[in-house]
Amino acid sequence: MKTSRHNKRGLVSSLLAFVALSLLARAAHAGAPAELNIVGDWEVKVTVREARALEATLTVAPPPLINVTAEKFDSLPVFNPKAGGWVKGAQLPGVRAQETTTPYLLDSESLILRDGPTTDSLVFRKGEDYEADLNWGTIGRLTNGLIKAGQPVYASYRHAQLRLDSVVLGADGRIRLRQGEPCAAAPLPPEIEPGGRRLANIWLPGSVAKLAPEFLFPITELSYPERPKPSPTVAEKLVPKALRKLRVGEPLRVLAWGDSVTVGTYVPDYTRNRWQEQFVARRRERFPQAKIELSTEAWGGRNTASYLGEPPGAEHNYREKVLGAKPDLVVSEFVNDAGLNPAQVEERYSKLLADFQGIGAEWIILTPHYVRPDWMGLNRERDVDNDPRPYVAGLRAFASKHDVALADAALRYGRLWRQGIPYSTVMLNSINHPDARGMKIFADALIELFP
Repeated sequence: MKTSRHNKRGLVSSLLAFVALSLLARAAHAGAPAELNIVGDWEVKVTVREARALEATLTVAPPPLINVTAEKFDSLPVFNPKAGGWVKGAQLPGVRAQETTTPYLLDSESLILRDGPTTDSLVFRKGEDYEADLNWGTIGRLTNGLIKAGQPVYASYRHAQLRLDSVVLGADGRIRLRQGEPCAAAPLPPEIEPGGRRLANIWLPGSVAKLAPEFLFPITELSYPERPKPSPTVAEKLVPKALRKLRVGEPLRVLAWGDSVTVGTYVPDYTRNRWQEQFVARRRERFPQAKIELSTEAWGGRNTASYLGEPPGAEHNYREKVLGAKPDLVVSEFVNDAGLNPAQVEERYSKLLADFQGIGAEWIILTPHYVRPDWMGLNRERDVDNDPRPYVAGLRAFASKHDVALADAALRYGRLWRQGIPYSTVMLNSINHPDARGMKIFADALIELFP
């Protein structure tokens, strides 16, 4: 039986696709995963079962408390008990993150405020002269106390730090522990020597009494396991006008719409590292003829309801600043909508969809990143593949029901633990502000939709 030239080309294409997917799967796989077992308060036994079994028992350095003595504050604001913990008063520098503080790093029994730098200086009284949020590490004066406006105050205290250590298999076949650099927020894993392989990370989230299973992050994936692209792709089905403009080089107006994560100016080199900048740069690489006009409309600390409630003429009026921008493609990111349940998502987002369709715009919805575990009802940062937030379930249901493109960044965040990464370590503010690595996850989720 003869094989036609067309069938041969199809067979070759299928084989190439199979080889490409096999290579991709191999690249994403981390090799034989290490087994980690705690055998002492600060000892972990590491076993790697490859061509020959390798074992080592490693000792992790307990995280120390840092002593701060007579740290000067030129003045203290009045303590505001109604504000968020990180803005109730002045922030203790030892626990400061980007814009906020990292909670639970301060040793709550160690804080002493004095009117001078020496130990014989007057000690101020908590609850009479000042108040403090001992979880978030902020201090402020009380109006009826001894601390006056503009008066210098000296703080002494102890605090912990965050650290990410790595278990490494060296080129010589030996298993070693590499200690990470401690800091108050977004710690990075340590660099490893050429030829070495990172087997696991050990997460030390502040002052912990001993190792526990939730601190062990064996690496089972080197990257997110990308799924084979469907044919047609999501972009070809759900944002075809935007895709056509990319392909033929017609002007394409893209509006990035969101909250502080989309503002993104807190990220170093934000004009390159915000998620929308990364997405557009990668689309320009893929479509060199593309003429993409990117604009950003974002409002920190707010959500879609905030936009809808703004009056005409306001800085963030929805009709003027979102619809009035006349975008061809809207890409929205609203982690601050996470309080919505699925029924509320259906109601709110149906209105947005009708508005976008009314101006001829297509829409891609980004699911949100993971935020502080306790804000998500979690007590850990591993074994968290499934996002528990009703908002995310609502977004997925809404997009499926209404044929709206969904870039599911939450799926990717949920697998960071498999790459040895506690997801809070990519949050510059230890709460919900992703760094450049976290921004890339959004861009990756968007790129997945396109051919």
